[in-house]
Formats: sequence, C-alpha cells, structure tokens
Amino acid sequence: FDMIPITGEKKPRVGIVGEILVKFLPAANNHLAELLEAEGAEAVCPDLIDFINYCFYNQNFKCEFLGFKKNKATIANWGIKAIEWLRKPMNEALAQSRHFTPSADIADLAKMAEPIVSPGNQTGEGWFLTGEMMELIHGGVPNIVCIQPFACLPNHIVGKGVIKEIRREHPEANIVAIDYDPGASEVNQLNRIKLMLSTAVKNLNKN
Repeated sequence: FDMIPITGEKKPRVGIVGEILVKFLPAANNHLAELLEAEGAEAVCPDLIDFINYCFYNQNFKCEFLGFKKNKATIANWGIKAIEWLRKPMNEALAQSRHFTPSADIADLAKMAEPIVSPGNQTGEGWFLTGEMMELIHGGVPNIVCIQPFACLPNHIVGKGVIKEIRREHPEANIVAIDYDPGASEVNQLNRIKLMLSTAVKNLNKN
C-alpha cells in the first residue's frame, strides 16, 4: 500500500466514535463514512476488535473493586493477550508503514480516559468512548463525530458529558454529537456535520 502513488492533497481527518452498532453499521448511521468522504474529509473509524478488548479489560476493575472472582480477570487478560498475539504481524507491518498506524493498546486507552472518566464507568461504551476520542486527538485527528441512537442513555451521558472536559484539555478538539433514530431529521444531521467540517477545514488551513 505504501507503493501506491498518492497526491499531496490535505484533507481534514474526521474520527467516528459512539455506540457500537451505529458506529459500524452504515444503514444505522446514514452511511456517515461515505458522507464524510463525499464532503472532502478522510473518515477514521477505530477498530471493532478494540471493543472486545474493552469488555475483557473491564474484568480487572470488577475483580479489584466489585468483588468478582480473580480468575475472571485472569481469563480476560489471557483473552487480550490472544487477540494481541493474532494482531501482532499486522501491527508490526502497520508500524513500519508511512501511511498507517498500529491498533491501539487497550491499557493505553484506559490511561488516557482515566483523568476524565472513571474506569468503573462500564455501561454501554463507558470509558472506552472517551479513550477512543483521546486516542484520535493524540493521533492527529482532532475532528470527531460522536454518534448514538435515540434514548441510548449511557452513550448520551458519557459521549456528550465528556466533550466539554476534552475541549478544555485540548482546545483544538472539534467534536459534534449526532443522534440517529428513524424519526431524526436527516437534514439536521447533515447540517451539524457540515458545520463541524467547515471548522475542520478552517483549522487545517491555519496549519
């Protein structure tokens, strides 16, 4: 892939985070990735398998603070090691690439999220949602669309609730929260996304 010729055109990079189904199912998010690309941006969507690592990693907190059996954390940590072992050849290749980056380490995501939200916040995407936003910002993707289905309380609270604190720590963060449900106005969604993209383009031109 590094050998494929590319232009020097600069595009604003936009991360997609949020509720797991809406994030990865195009039919549920009105083909958000295609929309961003059609509007001249580069869509960046974190790995699906990281959510599995998040579920495994949560067992450590449950064993330490909630009285769960220690063997649950042991089994979960072996699960993380097995996934990382399978991803190792891919991550090594991505690390050597000029255009791509390796997958995130789940422990690093937890550390990035911890100053903002407790690792005990495990409902829905919990602290993982904050961790993904922080990973994107640290990885040079300050523009983020946080998407959630209507009435998904955990994601509305965590997703929208952390935006102000993230902006305080990272003034360059350009985050918009978008609700998706059958009754939501597609025009309203599009307008809010375009407003975020106009800010992203301005910030890109400044640099």
